[in-house]
Amino acid sequence: GSSISLLTMAITGFSSGISVLAAQKFGGKAFDAIPTILILFSILLGGIFTLLSAAGIGLTDGILRLLDTPAEMTVPAGEYLRIVLCGVPFLAVYNVFAAVIRGIGDSRIPFLSVLVSSLTNVLLDILFVAVLHKSVPGAAWATVISQAAMTLFLILYGFRKHTILRVSGKISLFDREIFADGLRLGIPPMVQSCITSAGNMVLQGFMNGFGTQTVAAITTAYRVDSIILLPIINLASGISTITAQKFGAGDFLGTRKVLKTGLWMMCAISLALTALVVTIGGPMIGLFGVGKEAVEIGREFFRDLGMFYLVFGIAASFRGYMEGLGDMLFASITGIATLLVRIICSYLFRPLWGNMVIAWAEVISWVFLLLLLLCRTVRDLRIYNEKR
Repeated sequence: GSSISLLTMAITGFSSGISVLAAQKFGGKAFDAIPTILILFSILLGGIFTLLSAAGIGLTDGILRLLDTPAEMTVPAGEYLRIVLCGVPFLAVYNVFAAVIRGIGDSRIPFLSVLVSSLTNVLLDILFVAVLHKSVPGAAWATVISQAAMTLFLILYGFRKHTILRVSGKISLFDREIFADGLRLGIPPMVQSCITSAGNMVLQGFMNGFGTQTVAAITTAYRVDSIILLPIINLASGISTITAQKFGAGDFLGTRKVLKTGLWMMCAISLALTALVVTIGGPMIGLFGVGKEAVEIGREFFRDLGMFYLVFGIAASFRGYMEGLGDMLFASITGIATLLVRIICSYLFRPLWGNMVIAWAEVISWVFLLLLLLCRTVRDLRIYNEKR
């Protein structure tokens, strides 16, 4: 899981920059650049992650030893990892296409493709595991086939619906300026995503020191939390896309309106999510079959963390705004700095807060992130006003 997550985070991080680039070109009516972005970075990421997947397949045993995999789990884990790595190139191409399609303002097709993938995965899991008894390899192949189906659906439906994506004889498949802009916008969030993935492994090790019940409670709570926070994360992505379109069109006043509207929407959503987790956070953890002690730990975790969803939501809004303006480097640096603050606070305040330091360290990191982004936004607005 951690190995695949590292590759997936790298792909999604880079593609977030591609989405901003596509949105800026679309807003600036540079429509000829869209298919160039699409094909150029599909080939680039598809090729790179095909090589990385091949290397990972060859190094699977070493990777499992490095992760200190228990001996009784080595064989099934190795089977699963080798097969699932075959699907990574599909994820790379999918994310480039999804990023460009979102960049031109269509989030419906990526949603439908994920729906196709989910349904395919469920049906194939039942077929391969429950009916054909293929065990772990069956589950792995179900995942890979569903990823391939998702990518194929997105490409075919995307080309059919949007003529702007289609390559004509007049369009160059390589453009040095677009290539440079893609790297400038894509590499910082990719690096940040990889560092975040590695940092989460460090935090997992820290959490393991609190014992089985805390591990069960907090691990389950983070699974629930990752789903609950999706409205905030995806609204921030929407703010980034629309801001990039306005910025590409030279409508700087429009970018500020997007931020203002996005902040109002984000506040409403964040407060609703706070009410949800504070009210039913504990019972939601109980659905995963953990013990009563773990449920109580999870309830306390959500009570502490959920009260600050508003801070996270506002920070996510400002970050989406920054990314839409093309300031990916600063947004990525703040992400890395926030992770470091979270790790430091986890170790520093453990004697004070015990196992709830995991929640409070994250809260402190959110506040730190918001302050950094506010300072940067105020500076950018001041520079903009001076230029006017």
